Amino acid sequence: MGESQGTAEKFQFKAEVKQLLDILVHSLYTSREIFLRELVSNASDALDKLRFESTKGAEIANKELPSEIRITLDEKENKLIIADTGIGMSKEELINNIGTIAKSGTSEFLKKIAQNKDQATNLIGKFGVGFYSVFMVAKEVVIKTKSYQKDVPAIEWKSDGTGDYEIREIGDDVKRGTTIEIFLKEDSKEFAEKYRVESTIKKHSNFVSFPIFVGDERINTIAAIWREPKSAIKKEQYNEFYKFLSYDQEDPMDVIHKSVDAPIQFSSLMFIPKKADEFFWMDRENYGLDLYVKRVLIQHKNKELLPEYLSFVKGVVDSEDIPLNISRETLQENAVFSKIASNVTSQILSYLKDKAEKNPEEYVEFWNSHGKIFKLGYGDFTNHEKFSELLRFNSSECKDEKELTSLSQYVSRMKDEQKEIYYLSGNSRDAVLMDPHLEIFKSKGLEVLFMYDPADEFVVNSLRKYKDFDLKSVDTVDMKELEKIKDVEDAKEEKKEELSKDDENTFKALRSKIKDILGDRVTEVRESIRLKSSPSCIVAADDAMSAQMQKILKMTNQSMGMGSQKKIFEVNKDHKLIRNMLKVYKANNDDQYIADVVEQLYESALLLEGSLEDPHNLVNRINKSLEASSDWYTSINKID
Repeated sequence: MGESQGTAEKFQFKAEVKQLLDILVHSLYTSREIFLRELVSNASDALDKLRFESTKGAEIANKELPSEIRITLDEKENKLIIADTGIGMSKEELINNIGTIAKSGTSEFLKKIAQNKDQATNLIGKFGVGFYSVFMVAKEVVIKTKSYQKDVPAIEWKSDGTGDYEIREIGDDVKRGTTIEIFLKEDSKEFAEKYRVESTIKKHSNFVSFPIFVGDERINTIAAIWREPKSAIKKEQYNEFYKFLSYDQEDPMDVIHKSVDAPIQFSSLMFIPKKADEFFWMDRENYGLDLYVKRVLIQHKNKELLPEYLSFVKGVVDSEDIPLNISRETLQENAVFSKIASNVTSQILSYLKDKAEKNPEEYVEFWNSHGKIFKLGYGDFTNHEKFSELLRFNSSECKDEKELTSLSQYVSRMKDEQKEIYYLSGNSRDAVLMDPHLEIFKSKGLEVLFMYDPADEFVVNSLRKYKDFDLKSVDTVDMKELEKIKDVEDAKEEKKEELSKDDENTFKALRSKIKDILGDRVTEVRESIRLKSSPSCIVAADDAMSAQMQKILKMTNQSMGMGSQKKIFEVNKDHKLIRNMLKVYKANNDDQYIADVVEQLYESALLLEGSLEDPHNLVNRINKSLEASSDWYTSINKID
């Protein structure tokens, strides 16, 4: 094979490359647009390399040429041309670069395809075989390249992607850079259309740092502002970029812009929207940050960069330390990527912590918009401490249902002798304020957190503790510990008349009667210490699951083993209804009235905690009681 100018030399593709090309040409037809991303990325790299040589002081051929990428379309000829003014290649570099690309990735690429051919198109460009993806759309490719070095001749490379390629030197009038002429297949005509090419570039290569022209129009007009210093970016630029990224019509609530240099290098630009995504719960997989490597989009909405409970965050992450040709599978195992993902989560949590401390009113706005999703972080054990500081709840100390408190604020208001943080679940503030379990906490002046969202139960059950204090549901509190805390002055009521010794014994017998009536529906009937104004309530045994958690698990068909959950029925001997029951019991311990009242009290207690499955009997008893009371009322008032 001669070396004379203009003489074409033929080279055979190696066996592995032939296998690869055969698959690309004959087997892969979906996601073919990826070839354009790969060629633009290669062009950008060539321009970067030229800039590096220039900073070293190297002599550059055709210095007047602007650093740019130009794409020319010819629909009549069914042709696409991509040209850059980058570093260019010599003959040896052209052979070695294309050969090296093939050598570095082809074996692994073919191995992956053999394992799962359906995923092949997702792997293109991620094992260093990106250039060859052009043959998915091309029946012939011609490369013309001229090195930045003045005395190196221009070279032409030509192949139809089958068995061989040819190289020859071309005229001296070729200017620095590389031009790739792509003759499209019949089924790939779409890539000679302006709209198709523009949309592909905007999708994959919009933030390449060099201008990309299609014809005379620049396509990548929005700057990669995440790579710029924060001091150089105006609020309007952040807002514009956020709207471009998210399609949201409103400005973002928050902007988190960070650059990290050590131990890993990456830039991140993240936004917290003003409003939550109303479709999140119907499409929980549709989130993530866009992952860029050197301004080239590698993966749209990468979920591994963000835990689900931060899925409301929109944005981009760009790193120089992740290889551009990394596969999606390898990405998840990449140590650098894992550190970036961990760092991103820490950045967001630290930002929210700072916001909560410095702008508590604005943080409440954040919580009201995104708190429901944020609570899903109860499973992030690595960040439990940070997560717990950011939680917000309504409480008995709040003036209304809109006011919120943190666990830290709760602890600051705790009584000296208080050892636990108390909480109560319910559907609304009005509902929990009427809950009998709350009565003793009111009398002791103890704050109780109110939890209206079913997810709150999972949160407290996962945390278990905040600092040195256990989180405890009011219906599982140890009453002996609670009794040690003194009543507040304004909670002290006029004491009821003490029961005589005989009546105490009768009350004990009445409790036994109640246990007989309720049977194995309860494990114990005991005198209540917690109740002040209600006649009875149901409580869980010590360390048992709270009633609300049982209800949630039952609703989600996870109620296995719940039948063994112990329930205790408590009665308030100072309540007028219980005192009257004592009188009835002393007169006739088998009076049907006792059984009716017990059933009514028990089912009313179940109704209050939300676990009464069939209310028909309860309603029937109420109707009968109303009927009987109406007779009494008309009789005593002498109404005919």
